[in-house]
Amino acid sequence: MLRRVLLSRNGFVSRGLLALLAVAVVAGAVAWWGVTSRTRAMTALVAETRELNTPTVAVTSPKPGAPDEELVLPGSLQAMADAPIYARTNGYLKRRLVDIGSRVTAGQLLAELDAPELELQLQQSRSDLATAEANLRLAQVTADRYRELVKTDSVTQQDADNVAGALEARRTAADSARHNVRRLEQLKAFTQITAPIDGVVTVRNTDVGALIDPGASGGTARELFHIASTGRLRVTVNIPERFSRVARPGLAADLTLAEFPGRRFTATLVRSSEAIDMTSRTLLVELEVDNAKGELLPGAFVRAHIKLPKAASTLVVPVATLIFRGEGVRVAVVNADGTVAMTAVTLGRDFGTEVEILDGLGPDARVVLSPPDSLVDRQQVRVFEAGAADAGKGQAK
Repeated sequence: MLRRVLLSRNGFVSRGLLALLAVAVVAGAVAWWGVTSRTRAMTALVAETRELNTPTVAVTSPKPGAPDEELVLPGSLQAMADAPIYARTNGYLKRRLVDIGSRVTAGQLLAELDAPELELQLQQSRSDLATAEANLRLAQVTADRYRELVKTDSVTQQDADNVAGALEARRTAADSARHNVRRLEQLKAFTQITAPIDGVVTVRNTDVGALIDPGASGGTARELFHIASTGRLRVTVNIPERFSRVARPGLAADLTLAEFPGRRFTATLVRSSEAIDMTSRTLLVELEVDNAKGELLPGAFVRAHIKLPKAASTLVVPVATLIFRGEGVRVAVVNADGTVAMTAVTLGRDFGTEVEILDGLGPDARVVLSPPDSLVDRQQVRVFEAGAADAGKGQAK
């Protein structure tokens, strides 16, 4: 009887353990299912969030510029030679032979000064020269006599030496008087004001009767005339650093002026500074243009159309690709790994819907069209290529 009771109890315990084990397995399965479901949901949420945070951008490629590039830069016409004319001596303007606009040749008389004091000084210096030369002749005769007398011991050697020394002093005095005469003759020649170069008189600051002060005595010298040589003119132009290697003497150019609409004047690049200006990052060059007919005027504003060789062709991108920030102009370039590089560029000419890029961009770059303001360097993006229609829409924006 006791054995049957024990067996019945053991069977009951075994069934209870099995039931408990089954409950545990079910609970574990439920828990595993819940954890895996939650993990899958979290993974999906992270992927969806990342997908939403990755912007989709349209990209376009730069277009090459014109094969024979024409660089248009501002400049000013300048005379090949400018000569300010000043007086070299005091006096009153006796007569004036030219005015502004007068064409003159080198050596032509422009004006004449009246300097009576200078004339009197010249006459006095000539008299002093005559006196010095007379004294020199007398000293020469005396020295010759003493040279003969010393041979017969009629005079001492000391007396002969004194006479020879007096002769040298007279000769030096005569030379000094002669140089003084030449100096005053040069000053008198300066009363004739002549043109140093061929050209046109562009400035006249004096008239007959005016007191002329060259500034030698502490006064203020004033320019009397200004002459500009206008047979050939030059134009100074600052060329961007990118084109400095191709801006060589002999390069052809055309000049356009507002007063000659539709007309071009042929010029040639003749020289450069051979150094890049550190402030503007440009190369200073000079163009020369023939002006035998006198149509062009010094000081006029011109546009220089410089014809660059094919090797200097540029790239053109839509204006909608530009990003203007505090550190300068940037474009967003998509790398091979799908990240963005904010690239600094140098702008050239503005064509309206497109702009010229002088430096900073390669021809194979993929440039983001209408980049969002939130775009930053090294940010991951999704890319689709923009067609012509898309590019036009981006420009319209």
